[in-house]
Amino acid sequence: MAEYIFKDMVRKRGLGDTFTEIASCAVSREEIGNPVYPPARRELGRHGIGCQGHAARQITLADHDHYDLIILMDRSNMRILQRMWGDARMDKVRMLLNRDVADPWYTDDFETTYEDIVNGLEALIEEYSA
Repeated sequence: MAEYIFKDMVRKRGLGDTFTEIASCAVSREEIGNPVYPPARRELGRHGIGCQGHAARQITLADHDHYDLIILMDRSNMRILQRMWGDARMDKVRMLLNRDVADPWYTDDFETTYEDIVNGLEALIEEYSA
């Protein structure tokens, strides 16, 4: 959800020069190739945000080298990524919020997750476009 919310926010604010490439990926392999989860797609749609053409992929070391910033949704993903990459490669990694984003896979509350993501991205946009 965060990828498409972020792209929508950047487009609407004309910040494409500040945030030139936005992508998402998972730390696990279990969803590789899958589209956006249907309830997440419905929540995005309620806000007029499309997510067509998405296929889940797993993060790689090449992502560390390619991207300026890697944003995680929860501490569990942080621990997994630290195991995958080691502490030395965590220099570009940060949490979206100072707490875990509500995970709708467990809560079935996609609206709260949407709000968490928007709040975190608002702060990120303010920080990087000031």
